[in-house]
Amino acid sequence: MTGPFRCATSRTALGLGIAIAVSIVAGAALSILGRGGGSGGIVVVMIPFGIVGVVVARRQPRNPIGFVLLALLFAVVVSVDAGHYAVLRYHDGYRGLPFGRVAVFLAPGAWMWLVVLLPLPLALFPDGRLTLRWRRLLWAYLGLGAAFVAISLWQSTSGILAPRIEVDAKGQLTSGNSPAVLSTAYTIVVVCYLGLGLVWALRLLLDYRRSTGDYRQQLKWLLAGGALAVIGLMLEFSLNSSGSQFVRAAGNVGLLVSLLALPVSLGVSILKYRLYEIDRLISRTLSYLIVTGLLVGVFLSLVVLSTRVLPFSSPVGVAASTLGAAALFNPLRKRVQHHVDRRFNRARYDAEATVAGFRLRLREAVDLDTVRRELLRVVEGAVEPTHTSLWIRGSRTGSRP
Repeated sequence: MTGPFRCATSRTALGLGIAIAVSIVAGAALSILGRGGGSGGIVVVMIPFGIVGVVVARRQPRNPIGFVLLALLFAVVVSVDAGHYAVLRYHDGYRGLPFGRVAVFLAPGAWMWLVVLLPLPLALFPDGRLTLRWRRLLWAYLGLGAAFVAISLWQSTSGILAPRIEVDAKGQLTSGNSPAVLSTAYTIVVVCYLGLGLVWALRLLLDYRRSTGDYRQQLKWLLAGGALAVIGLMLEFSLNSSGSQFVRAAGNVGLLVSLLALPVSLGVSILKYRLYEIDRLISRTLSYLIVTGLLVGVFLSLVVLSTRVLPFSSPVGVAASTLGAAALFNPLRKRVQHHVDRRFNRARYDAEATVAGFRLRLREAVDLDTVRRELLRVVEGAVEPTHTSLWIRGSRTGSRP
């Protein structure tokens, strides 16, 4: 490779992956040695992004998205490790550790790097190649990101040169004052940053409306993963405060889905692995969500009807409602799946409609030549081959084309 990408090789991706793994192990050791470091969970959240980053960077080294994902995880891990180190140095009494102020300076960077780097894969999707207009907007975004990081670090570490340093359980300073003008500048930068983030999302939506072929399928994967991530986070935030353990478990499942959906959809869409299965996944997901909602409503209605209106005891009513909902599952699933496929999985719907029509037309057919012509016509219309031939084996005279 030449130019700015000469260092972007599969070996570089492997080296970054090894450095991240070593940093994670070092952070775990520092956390066990000390008593603080409560931000280590963010590393677990970002590990799927790092795994996808390694795979993308090794398979497509010229695509900057893989290296952005690796840089994101590496920056988060370094910030968390710096927080553990600062806690050991200034909170747990290990006064002999060097570079304590450097660790305090790096400790608050985890969430800042998340804010700055996480939208970049969306801006560079799918291969990092942008037109001149979008490249200019990308440079503006990077400038705003640099200003955001600088202002945030200044606010978080303004007391780093004080004679006495005190840190909290995450290794961040508990004292220090920043000028009031920084708050105004911070607000302006955040507003501009959010505006550019909306512009990137709008770009993907507009591209989806105009796109065809592989790129449209790539955008489907990305948008589906983003939608699942948002839904999972909403479930976690809405159900996590519930007093029911089952409801909280459902919220945790939503969080797990949100953590895996976006990086997995990014990896599949960029690498084009099983790209055209997205229609099937979307239709199955929608159909089972609709069926689940309908069955829950039917079940609750039957429980109320059997226990409140009809003279049945609660256990009998619940058992009868369960059996009724179970009996409705398969017919309801087939009907819902048919309507969802008609809207979201046209390939399957059209194939099934073609086969059904072929079966109806041949129900009364007895002429062999008619059957052969009809079969060839259906095959040509369904899969559009470049050439079709049909051989019919005879009983005595051999093969007849």
